[in-house]
Amino acid sequence: MSLQTGSAAPQFKLTSSELKEVSLADFKGKKVVLHFFPLAFTGVCTTQLCTMRDSFGYYDGLNAQILGVSVDSPFTLGKFKEENAYQFPLLSDFNKEVSEAYGALYETFAFGMKGVSKRAAFVIDEEQNIIYAEVLENAGDLPDFDAIAEKVK
Repeated sequence: MSLQTGSAAPQFKLTSSELKEVSLADFKGKKVVLHFFPLAFTGVCTTQLCTMRDSFGYYDGLNAQILGVSVDSPFTLGKFKEENAYQFPLLSDFNKEVSEAYGALYETFAFGMKGVSKRAAFVIDEEQNIIYAEVLENAGDLPDFDAIAEKVK
């Protein structure tokens, strides 16, 4: 099932790389740019998040919160965040519930791994409705950063 633009964003609470609980509801009144990525430390994931890192000032000026989500443990994400100096929270969807709710979960991924987040990007408005949704079937592809920036503006 894929989420349609205009539908309410599925609510969630996840543990961040700082071992704090972060919920979508925390950001009501702000736009949220939600990035799902398959696995920390893989090349394309690093590119996806580094692109957001390098344009962080742009989003910061627009009252928007960036969140990265993968099925990695909070400890792995903590190391990934530290090595790449990401300024935004990375959230552990270790139990895969949020990736599933957003229609961004591979049943089977590379190396026979099951239940890995698809590369996906969502923009959620101040009222917590989805205004942009992009779920990529090919993990080698990157989201449309220009389209995301346009939706946030």
